[in-house]
Amino acid sequence: MITPAALQKGDTVAIVATARKYTDNQLQPAIDLLHSWGLEVVIGKSIGLDNNQLAGTDEERTADFQTQLDNPNIKAIWCVKGGYGTVRIIDALDFTKFKENPKWIVGFSDITVLHNHLNTLGYKTIHGIMPVSIPRATAEAKETLREALFNESLSYEIPSDPMNRTGAAKGELVGGNLSILYSLFGSPSAIDCHEKILFIEDLDEYLYHIDRMMMNLKRNGCLESIKGIVVGSMTKMKDNEIPWGKNAVEIIQDVIKNYKIPVIYNFPAGHILDNRALILGNQVSIEVTLEKSTLKFED
Repeated sequence: MITPAALQKGDTVAIVATARKYTDNQLQPAIDLLHSWGLEVVIGKSIGLDNNQLAGTDEERTADFQTQLDNPNIKAIWCVKGGYGTVRIIDALDFTKFKENPKWIVGFSDITVLHNHLNTLGYKTIHGIMPVSIPRATAEAKETLREALFNESLSYEIPSDPMNRTGAAKGELVGGNLSILYSLFGSPSAIDCHEKILFIEDLDEYLYHIDRMMMNLKRNGCLESIKGIVVGSMTKMKDNEIPWGKNAVEIIQDVIKNYKIPVIYNFPAGHILDNRALILGNQVSIEVTLEKSTLKFED
């Protein structure tokens, strides 16, 4: 996997919208954060556009993202927010010049489309907080994003969750938002799960949807050869009038119960304030004991 160049002070980050619109004109906290890191900022033309739910038309969002991809002076592209819409532009993007000058693509949620697509092309990306998140994000979430962008050592040690499965494994970290992963299977952007460490998180889904999506991962063969699973936040889950009978974590546990792999639950990443950065496509080692869980990114 190809690692984009580490950011240096004086480098420029572009903020763009690939999905839902951002018309609140409240980017100053994100801009101030980048400036505090010694970085310059370019605001893409998609910011402020209003096309119903989306940040302009598909053509407008594509053109803005393409401009930042092709500009060698832009060293990272930070997606302003998720929602839905990135999949509508992914096939119109040309990554030719990106391959000549790879840069960090940063975001989460709907940005999983970009993470997975670039993973299939052989490039690492950063799953982390977005500009819309900055006013409420924890100090750890912001600091780990800086560490990832500047290629500093990144590792995590968290208390063990009672539902964890102990063990150790090494492999490439892949994944992102479960709903998006599910939607990409069968497309050119679908990830190869073979011998990988799979990260998943989700927001605002019915519990039976979680079961359906996990069964899809199982039937697609995604779970057959993975080396481990890291489960982030499962936030604001919904149930029907007749309960499903399990919460999201219990659903995941039930689907993967026959796979003898280490599993970390309640990892601090996803739709939570403490959304810590993950370098997708990077080799990682995980170790799960009864006392703690560790996730280390290999150099």
